[in-house]
Amino acid sequence: MSQTAPKPRRALTHILKNREIEVDKKPLEMGLLLRMFRFAAPHKKQAWKLLAMVLTRSVQLPILTFILYRYVLGNLISKHNLTMLPWGVLLFLAWAAFTQFTFHFRMRWAREYGEAVVHDLRSAVFSHLQTLSMGYFHRTPIGRNISRITNDAEQVRTGVQDILFVSLVNIGQMLFASCILISLDWRLFLVLLTMAPGLWLFNRWYKKLISRVIRQMNESYSRVTATVVESVTGIRVTQGFARQDVNAEMFRDLVTDHAVYNITRETTSAIYGPVLDLNNQFFTAALLFIGAWQVLHLSADVSTLITFIGMGTSDFFIPLQNVGNQYNNSLIAMAGAERVFRLLDTKPDFSDPADAVVLSDFKGKVEFRNLSFGYNPEKLVLQDINFVAESGQTVALVGHTGSGKTTIINLVSKFYLPTSGEVYVDGHEIRRVNTESLLQNIGIVLQVNFLFTGTVMDNIRMGNVRATDEQVMTAAEKLGCRDLLEALPNGFQTVVGERGARLSLGQRQLVCFSRAMLADPRIFILDEATSSIDTITEHRVQQALQRLLKGRTCFVVAHRLSTIRHADQVLVMDQGRIIERGTHKQLLAMGGSYARLYRKFIRQQ
Repeated sequence: MSQTAPKPRRALTHILKNREIEVDKKPLEMGLLLRMFRFAAPHKKQAWKLLAMVLTRSVQLPILTFILYRYVLGNLISKHNLTMLPWGVLLFLAWAAFTQFTFHFRMRWAREYGEAVVHDLRSAVFSHLQTLSMGYFHRTPIGRNISRITNDAEQVRTGVQDILFVSLVNIGQMLFASCILISLDWRLFLVLLTMAPGLWLFNRWYKKLISRVIRQMNESYSRVTATVVESVTGIRVTQGFARQDVNAEMFRDLVTDHAVYNITRETTSAIYGPVLDLNNQFFTAALLFIGAWQVLHLSADVSTLITFIGMGTSDFFIPLQNVGNQYNNSLIAMAGAERVFRLLDTKPDFSDPADAVVLSDFKGKVEFRNLSFGYNPEKLVLQDINFVAESGQTVALVGHTGSGKTTIINLVSKFYLPTSGEVYVDGHEIRRVNTESLLQNIGIVLQVNFLFTGTVMDNIRMGNVRATDEQVMTAAEKLGCRDLLEALPNGFQTVVGERGARLSLGQRQLVCFSRAMLADPRIFILDEATSSIDTITEHRVQQALQRLLKGRTCFVVAHRLSTIRHADQVLVMDQGRIIERGTHKQLLAMGGSYARLYRKFIRQQ
């Protein structure tokens, strides 16, 4: 059987080479186990109740077997004690009912315990994702994060609610049965122990093999999830370029490879059970041979042999086989736990210092000093940027696509930190500014804005969660678009659909403008914000913005140069550098790059 991963098909090459390769670690580690159950610490009361049921059941099962084989079969039936036989059968049935009562509560409390732990784990993962910087999401596929919070967390649930407690029941059952068997005949018990070295060597080999297979399967699942998310998100592009068949073929290859990994895992797992079962048969054969010799030549009690065969099979080797099966599952659970905790251990690219400045009386002055930046530090996208945006000024950023305009507003918003140089906000270097207090004073409207599932009212209120309905509508009125939003089928209570799918592009932009207005920020960032609005609506919005932006610092990124004629300063960008600066009139008079861009814009009108 091959122990290596199948070679990817040609259609998968571009997918696989861009996927993050996870660090190869042993999935089954004591540190992971301890950490997983430290996560369960808040639910100690439930755990102690469950442990009591586990210990009770691990004792009950060997006693049930002992009653059946030693008392009913070995004594009552073999000795023809018909008077006591009905009482023996009733005792067996009563004890069996007791074990099922315990079994019910063990399973029920285990499910409740597992649900409580996975609830806390998923909440922790989601909360941690909110703290990570934009650089992390730039590097990490969406599907990988979805896989962490769904599939991997579910594997941890299995580890918590099933694997540990089922294994404890079986291990306790084996230990208690061993004590009984040793007390009956320690020589026959030695026959059982002779099987241990072979099982230990087999288990050592199997652990290495199955660990690698499980890791490959989990990584394959992440690729499948990531591709589904990307395909659904980009369905307009897929259908627009008639790529349905091409994408379907690539996805078929992905799920085919995932199926190969799953089959490999199942094939590998299928080795374990038969080997343990074969060991059980060897034990039974050896026990029959030696036990029969004792009965025939040493006048040993035949009930002892019957008990050894019954308890050795049902209370030692079957539990041992169950533990082996749980070991397979534990490797899957540990692989999931490893991936979840690796995400929880991921640190933001930066964090606020303990003495970070909270911006209380925020004016909105922004200054870039000798700033350079690269998403990859070895490849700079901004170089030697210097400018000052005084409080209340409007700064326009102009240039070709890829010139660094959006990167500048990302740095103003502290989504990233400079690679070198500084950004100052109200005289404070941005690294020493409390991020939350900064973002509370920034309103952002992008070319493609995100709307959450809910109503128009809900989406606008995200700018200020404490705002009343009247305040929401007043913000839209100040912007000059209240009548346009009230004209929607249900007005402000219109459900926007997932990602705003039920609204036009222009309507989405108006919602996002209103959201930013409601936040009442000191700094406005408009990144091609009016590009999706028709000319008439844009004129209304521009008039409203001129009033509303008065006294606020504003950064405007625009290709439609009509939107920046009244800017206090225009920065012309090219290949990450500022090549021209001045007002609209000053730059036209210079006759440089801006003037050429403007003339081209006029010709296209």
